Amino acid sequence: MSHPAFTTARDPMPDHEQKQAALGYLNEAWAEARHDGVDGDCLAQASLFAAFAELVGTYGEDAVAKFVEGLAARVRNGEFSITLAKQ
Repeated sequence: MSHPAFTTARDPMPDHEQKQAALGYLNEAWAEARHDGVDGDCLAQASLFAAFAELVGTYGEDAVAKFVEGLAARVRNGEFSITLAKQ
């Protein structure tokens, strides 16, 4: 009698699915921290620090510095603005 191979590792998700999953995890963590009384500004700064530290560890300081040079224009263009529907 043969048994199918049991694997504990999942097939890698496509990049866009990983980003969606990661954002879901971060939103949950953010909501929990806010519920516990952590200020949004403190969360934002800590999140940016953690994100940049991860990017520097992966790509190096020069590559990350080049990446962040373009962030000002992206912020000004509204790429990070969330429009809330008024009821």
